[in-house]
Amino acid sequence: MSDVLPVWRLAGVSALATVSYLAMAVAAPQASYAQSAAPGMLPGVTVDAPVQRQVRRRTVPVAQAPSRVPVARRRAPERRVRTRTVTRTAAPPTVAAASPPTPQGQDAQTGTVGVYTNSTATATKTNTPILNIPQSLNVVTKDQIKDQSYGSLTDVTRYIPGVAVHQGEGNRDELVIRGVDSSANFFVNGFRDDVQIYRDLYNTQSVEVLRGPSALTFGRGAGGGLLNRTLKEADGQRILEASTQFGSYNDRRVSLDAGNALTDNVAARLNMFYEKSDTFRDFTNLERFGFNPTVTFKPDDATKIKLSYEHYHDDRIADRGNPSWANGVIPSPPFAPAGNLSTFYGSPYYNKAKANVDSVMASIDHDFGNGLTVRNATIFADYHKFYQNVYPGGAVNAAATSVNLSAYQHWTNRRNLINQTDFTYKVATGPVFHTLAFGAEFGRQEGIDARNTGTFGGGATTVAVNPFAPTYFGPVIFQHLSTDGNSKYRLNTESAYVRDTVDVTKWLQLIGGVRVDRFDLSALDQNTNTLRSRVDTKLSPQAAAILKPWDNVSVYTAYSVSYLPASGDQFSSLNSTNLILDPQKFENVELGAKWNINPRLLASAAIYNLNRTNVPFPIGGGISVPSGAQRIQGFEASLTGFVTGDWQASLGYAYTDARVTSKSSPTIVPGNRVQLVPYNQVSLWNKYQFNPWVSAALGVIYFSDSFAASDDQVKLPGFVRVDTGLYFKVTDNVKAQLNVENLFNKGYWASADGNNNISPGQGRTVRVSLTAKF
Repeated sequence: MSDVLPVWRLAGVSALATVSYLAMAVAAPQASYAQSAAPGMLPGVTVDAPVQRQVRRRTVPVAQAPSRVPVARRRAPERRVRTRTVTRTAAPPTVAAASPPTPQGQDAQTGTVGVYTNSTATATKTNTPILNIPQSLNVVTKDQIKDQSYGSLTDVTRYIPGVAVHQGEGNRDELVIRGVDSSANFFVNGFRDDVQIYRDLYNTQSVEVLRGPSALTFGRGAGGGLLNRTLKEADGQRILEASTQFGSYNDRRVSLDAGNALTDNVAARLNMFYEKSDTFRDFTNLERFGFNPTVTFKPDDATKIKLSYEHYHDDRIADRGNPSWANGVIPSPPFAPAGNLSTFYGSPYYNKAKANVDSVMASIDHDFGNGLTVRNATIFADYHKFYQNVYPGGAVNAAATSVNLSAYQHWTNRRNLINQTDFTYKVATGPVFHTLAFGAEFGRQEGIDARNTGTFGGGATTVAVNPFAPTYFGPVIFQHLSTDGNSKYRLNTESAYVRDTVDVTKWLQLIGGVRVDRFDLSALDQNTNTLRSRVDTKLSPQAAAILKPWDNVSVYTAYSVSYLPASGDQFSSLNSTNLILDPQKFENVELGAKWNINPRLLASAAIYNLNRTNVPFPIGGGISVPSGAQRIQGFEASLTGFVTGDWQASLGYAYTDARVTSKSSPTIVPGNRVQLVPYNQVSLWNKYQFNPWVSAALGVIYFSDSFAASDDQVKLPGFVRVDTGLYFKVTDNVKAQLNVENLFNKGYWASADGNNNISPGQGRTVRVSLTAKF
């Protein structure tokens, strides 16, 4: 295949192109940044007027007077000139790159300006410059989220290299990061947010995506990477901002962000939104809302207490996409009746996905002085999730005259109670400086996982329909069969970790750490009243070395390991198969480099090898063995920040070769490509400020072809999509925004959940919004 290149060759070509581009950027004259009234931009060059200063000349003999100093006419050689004052114009300052406007409030903690973020606490639990984090990661800021104006969390990730979107059965967020699929590797403020729901971005300060195993910081799973949402908090800054949005498919959305300091020690903030919309698919719609008040209290200079509550509701038509076409060609193509991508293969009456989430977070940070700080944080979250659907249960037949639909309903309610304590101690031992981080996490997660099968006329579990008119309007009866899951589960986790970051010299940093996780799961099979339990205890090490030949350049190598218990990332049940299996293991080796080209422009690149082992392989009779394996190799590069004072960009490229190396089913065999992983992925997001009142953005994403499942039987063609935005400053307090997603109305297949649940990409979508500050 022409797309299959040795990773080292592709890495070399990409690195050369990146270095060449960056060299041109560095060679270009650097403009100085100055503060402007236009929000969301770094303005152009400003040069101060010449400064007038008074210079007092000393009296000198005429013979000694320097030639460059004007003197009075000499009257006699022996006499001195009269003292006088002369005015000299100072030379204008050199035009040079300077710091952008100083970030305020929550942005100041991470040095966030526009699309650029200087540091994050997500990867290490201590606020660390991204330059000094030995891991591939990207941060999507609130400004970029607002500029792109996408409708979902996973839409934002399409501009992050190495991340692909999984369909999630049309009822949840799900990502494939470095070839590893998960619906559970979602976090919020560093806490697990692992229930299968759709999330909104109304209260999001930033989205951080870490790639590679991250168990040292986050515990189980996260073998390919994870996504964390950092929420907006009460930071004492005054904000009162209201937005309204209208768009294609009858979309209507309003939001409010209000906050201020109430006293010298107390600040409060409220974020809330409401949205109701149809979608580009026939008969589908959504309605969602949320509100999130937060309070920050500082009893003294060394202590900060933060409280947050959120209620979130999401109600929509579940859409499982289109089937494939069994036309005798392998790999088979997705099926679109007469090229119509809006056709709905479900029931307007029965398809639904509902989620209600109530969560409370509390944290206390304290600085003991002498280099020791501590943070203790707790989350309690109550998730009520139900979904029900009619969906394509097989492929369209060769004659394209029939396709079978199936149906089921599913409850996945869960309660999470998690407490984290993190200490950081900075100390010098002789000439060596240590940043020692250590802590513990205790969690309890419990819930139910229950499923009922849908039956059609006569008790049949499938119904045949015309693939050109597949929307089902008939009755469905849902009943519990013996094969349907019905589990009540409880998970207790206890974890402890230690990490030492050692500054050996100014140019060499060594990092070593380990985490121990005890994973205690019990599940009651309510079909048979059988209680099963299993305990796993695993050590997850991490080691890295960072070489800094210059202050703004780092080169690193890293080794890390994560484990996923055999019960899976949703751990909702135990059966005779997964009860006896060891956890899956993810082992990653990575070599990377990062370069702050200027104070607000970061380039990074990494090459890695990730091995996944102990994947269960069923051998019959309800028995599986942990013999499946995958190998993922790749190269990732990104450039994020301000190329010039008026041009900010977020550019990314990923080459990913994800292969099955040992079979995990009769059809998932060595040599197969892993589900939904393209060889090549490119993302380009650029925003340019033409003047203080007008700016524009252009985004391009490219995904090469991939397969709907790891059996490689159905191929999703590659695609290019172009997005754009226009931004207008109407007055000092009013902004207007126009976004067009899929500008050229390109038809494409965006994602899948197996070979016969394939989601088409959204057609041209227009959104218009107006934001007012008071």
